[in-house]
Amino acid sequence: MSFDSVTPLLPAGPSLDEALRLWVGHLGFHVTWQGPNMAGIARDGVSFNLMQNDNREWAENSSYSIGVHGLVALYDAWKDSVPARIGALERKAWDRVEFHMILPSGVCLQFYESVPHELHDH
Repeated sequence: MSFDSVTPLLPAGPSLDEALRLWVGHLGFHVTWQGPNMAGIARDGVSFNLMQNDNREWAENSSYSIGVHGLVALYDAWKDSVPARIGALERKAWDRVEFHMILPSGVCLQFYESVPHELHDH
């Protein structure tokens, strides 16, 4: 028996269509399924279920860390083109280089450079 993945439920804001334009058109995700008020999205090994919801309190208290390969290139590609508030690319006190993005819905995403597991074992 094993766990293979996790797919968090994210508040998409009041318009699922607008959220999908952001996630698909700007962030490079694709739609895996869609209903009237919800949709599944994925990119590489990361997936989310978006739910149309205008509860700002839920959205503004939602935060997700996404490990990537090519963090600097991703930051450079997105910093001036994605319609979201994007913070600086910086080394944090916990010694991880990352940047954050606040989506129009209020959800916060942190992107950081993934490190191969074998580097943690030494």
